[in-house]
Amino acid sequence: MEYKSPVYNVIAVPIEKIVPNTYNPNTVAPPEMRLLYESIKNDGYTMPVVCYYDKAADQYIIVDGFHRYRIMLEHQDIYQREKGMLPVSVIEKSLDQRMASTIRHNRARGNHDVDLMGNIVKELHELGRSDAWISKHLGMDRDEILRLKQITGLAALFKDVQFGQAWRPTDEEES
Repeated sequence: MEYKSPVYNVIAVPIEKIVPNTYNPNTVAPPEMRLLYESIKNDGYTMPVVCYYDKAADQYIIVDGFHRYRIMLEHQDIYQREKGMLPVSVIEKSLDQRMASTIRHNRARGNHDVDLMGNIVKELHELGRSDAWISKHLGMDRDEILRLKQITGLAALFKDVQFGQAWRPTDEEES
């Protein structure tokens, strides 16, 4: 079967069926949120919100587009104009892959909260993902992953790390 990008299957979803994910570390400052509102007000929604569909809960969980979602929630004029419907493209991926997708989307255009990024690295580690996997899928170098692991303060994140020998004091007397 030939691959077809999700953007070719955009659907209109009632905003009430859409929920944010619990791991997005991206933040947008108030001036940029006002600019996003103006953009959507003047140009409409030009990019769909990327979601994963949870059949059991009958909900769409945001992978990318949380701030576009927020604009509709917080601005009645946009909600009314769009009739409460958000354009959504659906991806079918496991939680770790959705987390990686969120980070890739965000890193391509914005800033991240360091503590939240540390939590993402921690959660991916707990899901069994290696530093190499995190590096490849989140676009981070080893030093960045190490710093984020240090921020979380959890020794368990370092259990598989091989450390080199540091200096050792000698018994030689000073002359």
